[in-house]
Amino acid sequence: MKHLHDILKPEKYKKIKFKVTKTQHLLIKARINGILGNFILDTGASSSCVGFESVAVFELDAKKSKTKASGAGATGMFTQVSVNNTLKLGRWNADNFMLVIFDLSHVNDALMEHKTKPVDGIIGADILMKGKAIIDYFNHCLYLQ
Repeated sequence: MKHLHDILKPEKYKKIKFKVTKTQHLLIKARINGILGNFILDTGASSSCVGFESVAVFELDAKKSKTKASGAGATGMFTQVSVNNTLKLGRWNADNFMLVIFDLSHVNDALMEHKTKPVDGIIGADILMKGKAIIDYFNHCLYLQ
């Protein structure tokens, strides 16, 4: 029987490993504007985002936004946006990438309560859809085309 990787490779899919934390979050490494960070891979998040504290770290040009963010345990949160960024997940790249910036402290507080390291942000459905994502939960791999 063929492995998923063997089927997807000819279709130009890139294989990106992720880890599963003890809180059952999928943790993936990504480079934004060339700077490495830790992110939660979240199929339920509509947009990829970073916390306010990561604006300087990832060299983002933050602009005002009228959109309010909602997430697990929080609603109506003030946001900013940053456009024209680069994103790299393994060997997969996206240019002109937009990020939502908002307060991720509630997410990181919950992670730290479970003795899990905080994250820089979330990779959401915007990227998963753009990359025609296939998630292999058993082998802890994300495939993006």
